[in-house]
Amino acid sequence: MDIRRPRLPRTRAGRRRLVQAVMAGCVLALLPATWLYVSTADRLGTTADAPRTEVAVVFGAGLWDGEPSPYLAHRLDAAARLYREGRIEVVLVTGDNSREDYDEPDAMRTYLTGHGVPGARIVSDYAGFDTWDSCVRAKKIFGVDKAVLISQDFHIRRAVALCEAAGVDSYGVGVAAKHDVTWYYGGAREVLAAGKAALDAVFEPDPRFLGPKEPGVTRALADDR
Repeated sequence: MDIRRPRLPRTRAGRRRLVQAVMAGCVLALLPATWLYVSTADRLGTTADAPRTEVAVVFGAGLWDGEPSPYLAHRLDAAARLYREGRIEVVLVTGDNSREDYDEPDAMRTYLTGHGVPGARIVSDYAGFDTWDSCVRAKKIFGVDKAVLISQDFHIRRAVALCEAAGVDSYGVGVAAKHDVTWYYGGAREVLAAGKAALDAVFEPDPRFLGPKEPGVTRALADDR
């Protein structure tokens, strides 16, 4: 099979236009990531910095043999710490439950109750299939207007930007993680995911599953008083 190499422009002007086109493409590709950094600059911190807020939202990050992955466990540890310190009152766990044999929210609930968070203070969102869906459902289904968001540092900017776009006043807690293969993969993935995030923020599509309003958060907050 004869594979032909693409022909480069022969003239200096043609080569200049090619370089300019490549540079313009790179700039456009990085614009969404730049938007994420600029728009969330003053809304990020650690667990020690997190303001007292009624609700924390923890995003799913995968299961290993039915248990939270190490990355997800770190997120849940941060939520449990905030609860024990009295900085939050309710934890909304949002994740994937699209299959009978895969239930992120229930695994997250079990982990939290094992680390000192009462079950009555945990609310589960079983249709958090991606970050945008989780943010929209937190606002429209669970009635969350303000929240502390908890995720890894490479994902938290996107979470904050999308929840802000969905109408949730957000503060992001970026959980530190070991810079292993998963961390580098997650960071690289975020560059691509930033483009989808920008489109979600502009066009505000409906989540994959919306459904009726759920009073879980309101009920948990009322019971806590």
